[in-house]
Amino acid sequence: MKSTRKAYGETLVVLGEEDKDVVVLDADLASATQTSMYKNKFPERHINVGIAEQDLVGTASGLALMGKKVYASTFAVFLTGRAYEQIRNTVAYNNLPVKLCATHAGLTVGEDGASHQMLEDIALMRVIPNMTVLSPADEIATKKIIRDIKDYNGPVYVRLGRSDVPAIYTNAEEFEIGKSIVHGDGIDAVVFATGYTVHIALEAMKELKQNKINIKVVDIYSIKPLDKETIISSAKEAKRIITIEEHNIIGGMGSAICEVLSELLPRQVIRIGVEDKFGKSGSAKAVMEKYKITKERIIEEVLK
Repeated sequence: MKSTRKAYGETLVVLGEEDKDVVVLDADLASATQTSMYKNKFPERHINVGIAEQDLVGTASGLALMGKKVYASTFAVFLTGRAYEQIRNTVAYNNLPVKLCATHAGLTVGEDGASHQMLEDIALMRVIPNMTVLSPADEIATKKIIRDIKDYNGPVYVRLGRSDVPAIYTNAEEFEIGKSIVHGDGIDAVVFATGYTVHIALEAMKELKQNKINIKVVDIYSIKPLDKETIISSAKEAKRIITIEEHNIIGGMGSAICEVLSELLPRQVIRIGVEDKFGKSGSAKAVMEKYKITKERIIEEVLK
């Protein structure tokens, strides 16, 4: 069990040892985002701009123009909320290779409550031209994605979480932008999941299999661009289509799946997520159960 934010911090240190052009920025939350690991190792290449998220993005953009490999981090609610204009007009409009790595996304921020549970960031980021949106499910996925985007020529938003997640992948797995990873080959249903919800979907798949109901789970770690080919082929085979995410169902990964299917393979889609509401304070487990973003909900929808 390890959080994706911790895997992020660990990977930054490795990248910093390999490449002296790697620069990490934070907005006074280095301990929480885990960029403090990089700060402790390379203090001269870590910049704390303070509680000034717009400056965070502006400074990151300037460093990127100077040829630095820039990772900018803070909580998702602050990065995509307070600095939206700078992300849009400074980073994306100029197609700058700034890596925006936001931690504490989604409901699983837990006790921090509605003000910090960012449920709209996927919608905000994927609508921006030139922006790539990634959402890793576990430690290995995070480490590989953070490494792979270092030299990616363009802006990237990476959605990371606070809570620990179980290991899903091994080092043999590859994570290519614009692709996805398929688990299982059942046709009773297909569940498209992203980030924290991938392990929930896999637990549901395992439990359903015990009752001789076979489903497929697709890890949509690349939300933009999407793996349209896999989405269409998986949906075409399945009797039921379900999406699950710890995000507002409006504009999130589920919406992206629906957009693809409406154009290429019109089918009914059941979207599991936060149904256009704000979050509540409570443990990650309790809040996820309150909003029914659970394996039990997946099983219920499959059995219908």
